[in-house]
Amino acid sequence: MKQHLIVEVFRSSKHDGMYLYVKKSVGLKDIPEALMTRFGSGVSAMTMLLTKDQKLARADTDKVIQGIQEKGFYLQLPPAKDEYLLDLYKTPTEAVY
Repeated sequence: MKQHLIVEVFRSSKHDGMYLYVKKSVGLKDIPEALMTRFGSGVSAMTMLLTKDQKLARADTDKVIQGIQEKGFYLQLPPAKDEYLLDLYKTPTEAVY
């Protein structure tokens, strides 16, 4: 038996690369207030049928399904920035070579 969920993915209005996966039928109504304060207003990015054998770009499908079933949501955080890329945002006098 295949396990699947109809999922809606919301992107954060405050943080690039932060996404919330929730059951489509529930939406954001059961998300803890503290998380929504940090996340901002959710902007619907997509709705999809999520199955265990499906590949996601930056999340483990099993963890997404497990998070939604146990907590009612799965929070995908932005990828960590490589330390060497952070030098691009420093002024030349701050960069360490």
